Amino acid sequence: MAAQENFVGLDVGGTTMKAAVVTSDGRPLSAPVVMDTNPERGQEEGLETMCATIRKAIEAANLTLADITAIGVATPGLMDIKAGLILDPPNLKPWKNVPVRDHVAKAFNKPTAYQNDANAAAYGEFWVGAASDAKSMVLFTLGTGVGGGIILDDTIIEGEHSHGGELGHLRIAMPDTGRQCGCGARGCLEAYASATNVVRRAREDMACWRGPASKLRDYYTANDEDFTAKVIFRHAAEGDELAQKVVDDTAYYLALGACAVIAAVDPEMIVYGGGMVAAGEWFRSKIDVYVKRFGLPFPTKNVKIGFASLGSDAGFIGAAGCARLLVQRKA
Repeated sequence: MAAQENFVGLDVGGTTMKAAVVTSDGRPLSAPVVMDTNPERGQEEGLETMCATIRKAIEAANLTLADITAIGVATPGLMDIKAGLILDPPNLKPWKNVPVRDHVAKAFNKPTAYQNDANAAAYGEFWVGAASDAKSMVLFTLGTGVGGGIILDDTIIEGEHSHGGELGHLRIAMPDTGRQCGCGARGCLEAYASATNVVRRAREDMACWRGPASKLRDYYTANDEDFTAKVIFRHAAEGDELAQKVVDDTAYYLALGACAVIAAVDPEMIVYGGGMVAAGEWFRSKIDVYVKRFGLPFPTKNVKIGFASLGSDAGFIGAAGCARLLVQRKA
């Protein structure tokens, strides 16, 4: 592939969308252009905002459309990847059956790749991020929910129904007694290890804590509305035993999810992304210890556990990488 080829990556979220031109070696040519998604204004306006964001990204790179080889678009929610459709995304209401790929392809007359946002982020980390030296990797994204993506030998595992890699819904507890997940089921990893549920578990632990006096509990009493996973991790790093219990439990739950993936996929590397990874090496090492303790022995001893390196840029970089893959496979 020629070194001068350029690809636009667009990452669409429920609040904002961002895009940038990325070179064939994974280097963004500018800071990403960010525009409000405003899903409540309807899908037609949403599609036009996508196109406007792409145009602005090309301008920000001081290029013209003629300099662009292909475009990649990543979106959240229920989708049909093969058909290029957003089906019924919960955070893009009231959009339904939106022909994203075909609309963008027609608007720019360029080959257009379409992908799930977590899969795109996983591919970004695989291509030029934390797993760039690995042949296979699994990404867990830790935020309001838990998402994920699986990459094997430069291939994104999309699944037959476009929902491969829904790692937040790995079952880590019994379905009749586990914690309730937003999907309606019980026992999902997301119900234990998302940032939202870390906070929820911390509140529950505070109610029954019988250990030493806790600054975390004092903080919660005074700052209920500002009580976040970041606050919990900060107090844990400062030595608060209650906060350390919450963080240790979180590492344990994340490791159970990793162990399930190792048994099913046997990747070279498992990567965690999202706000919690700002905790750094001490949190990573906790996850690693539990993975080594509970995972299938032979593959687990060789799996690398790491944290994502691209931050919030992983989505648009990965989307551009998907566009690059599309062109490579058509060549």
